[in-house]
Amino acid sequence: MTIRQQLLFIATLVLSVGAPIGGIAQNTGIGDKREPTPLTDGDVRKVDRDAGKLTIKHGDIKNLGMPGMTMAFAVKDKKLLDKVKTGDKIRFVVVDEGGKWVITDIQPAR
Repeated sequence: MTIRQQLLFIATLVLSVGAPIGGIAQNTGIGDKREPTPLTDGDVRKVDRDAGKLTIKHGDIKNLGMPGMTMAFAVKDKKLLDKVKTGDKIRFVVVDEGGKWVITDIQPAR
């Protein structure tokens, strides 16, 4: 093995060992200075369990730059639909997942 091949091999090992460490730091929030996604106030207008969607009249969704309106959102997990019924006042988190707006958390409004 030439010196060049040995250096390339060592560099590959160092990079492959360091990559998982970065992933751990990211998943645990170490060094993560982002603000948590804010909750948005809304009123449940329709629960569509079959489609896994909620229609919500909501206030401004700051993390998406969206003004208040009424619209349907997909839910990340259909179990979230068990928490609500039409007419409920809620607070919810919606995120952009590859161009699709998805509700990831629902809480009763206080």
